[in-house]
Amino acid sequence: MNVDAALAAAAALVATAFACLTGERWLARRRRHDRAWTISLALFALASLALWAGAARGWTVAEFKAFYLFGAVLNVPWLALGTVELLAGPRAGRVATGALAVLSGFAAGVIIEAPTRAAVPRDGLPEGRHVFGVLPRVLAATCSGGAATVLVVGALWSAWRLWRGNPRSRRAAPTAGAVPSRRLVMANALIAVGTLVLGASGTISGRIGALRAFAVTLLVGIIVLFAGFAVASIRSGAPRPLAWLETAPALPEHAP
Repeated sequence: MNVDAALAAAAALVATAFACLTGERWLARRRRHDRAWTISLALFALASLALWAGAARGWTVAEFKAFYLFGAVLNVPWLALGTVELLAGPRAGRVATGALAVLSGFAAGVIIEAPTRAAVPRDGLPEGRHVFGVLPRVLAATCSGGAATVLVVGALWSAWRLWRGNPRSRRAAPTAGAVPSRRLVMANALIAVGTLVLGASGTISGRIGALRAFAVTLLVGIIVLFAGFAVASIRSGAPRPLAWLETAPALPEHAP
């Protein structure tokens, strides 16, 4: 049994389930942040599938380029777009969406046409610095690093704002249909931790040179992110998946 391939397949399944959940909400309510997260998680699932294919049967150039584009370059920025849509409002969200769409097209062209400096090794986890020139690696570093910063800062800021704005709700029993403040704070903390795990996975794997280490951090990161959204989706009375996303920007309105 190929454990590395199994871990990558599990990450793909979790990401696909998460994408279906956010996609269902977007189709039902047409909220812009749901669309951004659905795109991101679909990209994450595609990257995980490419990782599974490489771990199961050996890497090809096409599979590694798909893994690099969807996983190292694009998925975290689209995830961060959802945070921008929520915290900065629709005008900033539209500008960010347009800029990200242009960046995504440019990045896709760069990765697809990028020449390889060396043959992609069939075993293990190929590293971008051994395969690509400067531009693809700069795109991966700036896109993932900048977007991860947006996600972590946004999650921590919303958690702090909720905690500071609802001091009494931490002690009071939740009303029907409300999400307890402690649960929302925990959810935001889990999202921040999950983002850090996802952002660190490439660095960790590069340092220890282990495909399994990358697959494990990939799976753990998406599960922690999923847990963060799931914790906040449980409301007293009537559960509503991901309902915290609608309330996060207007936290003071929910104080008792």
